[in-house]
Amino acid sequence: MYVVLGAAGNTGSVVAKALLDGSQKVRVVGRSKERLARFEILGAEAFAANLMDSGALTRAFTGARAVYSLLPPDHASTDYRAQQDKETNSISSALEAAGVTHVVALSSFGADKPAKTGPVAGLHAMEESFRQIPKLNALYLRAGYFMENTLPQVGIIKSFGMMAGPVRADLALPMIATRDIGAAAADALVKLDFTGHQTRELLGHKDLTYSQMAKIIGAAIGIPDLAYIQLPTEQVLQAMTQMGFSKNMATLMGEMSDALNSGYMHALEPRSQANTTPTLVEEFVHNVFVPAYKGQATSA
Repeated sequence: MYVVLGAAGNTGSVVAKALLDGSQKVRVVGRSKERLARFEILGAEAFAANLMDSGALTRAFTGARAVYSLLPPDHASTDYRAQQDKETNSISSALEAAGVTHVVALSSFGADKPAKTGPVAGLHAMEESFRQIPKLNALYLRAGYFMENTLPQVGIIKSFGMMAGPVRADLALPMIATRDIGAAAADALVKLDFTGHQTRELLGHKDLTYSQMAKIIGAAIGIPDLAYIQLPTEQVLQAMTQMGFSKNMATLMGEMSDALNSGYMHALEPRSQANTTPTLVEEFVHNVFVPAYKGQATSA
């Protein structure tokens, strides 16, 4: 039996469905059973638990062949790094108490750095915490820059006729669709061909700049001259808080952007067949971005 944390989210939902499609027994964990109901219909066991409730997680993990673990984003958190550490401690305690032997954990490129990478520093701390668990075999999937991070551009395009953000226009990023992360995690959970503590980067189909993304998105939505501009940090922070981000979370995201822009946060592995994933950015734009721009349901 497999346990999937964050089963209602972008990657966890893909992991759960892939395992269920493969006739595996799955226990899906989320904040409420209502959000997990669609997996129960497919044959999963739903388990409602708060990630900070180590006792509940221990019960959820008991009997698991392996666990898919992650730290969900919380844009409204007033101290997200502290929240990440509390969730990490809870998950780590539960993994050890339940005697879990294998975990596939969602991490990020840049998690090799202990600080100055915004929320990614919390994933470094998570990896270090898991490494202290006796007899645990862990695979840390250090994913690239989510293609879904471009979705807030929908509102910017509609309001200002351009794309804008804190990242350099000429910075090539390893952009990945979250569904490819979920597929890789599910594959690793089924195979369980890792021992000790291993990292694996997932770098998407290819590296792209925001200027290149603007051209692809512009062609798809009928604005062929769509441009991207880099905004000053203070302007970005103000915009993010207006979008519902807490000041703390906006500051952390700004720190991550600075780390990307300076090259401090970067992929360590050379691109290879093993870390290149299948979804083209053009597919993502067609299946996810364009429907979001038109206010439709996505087909991803």
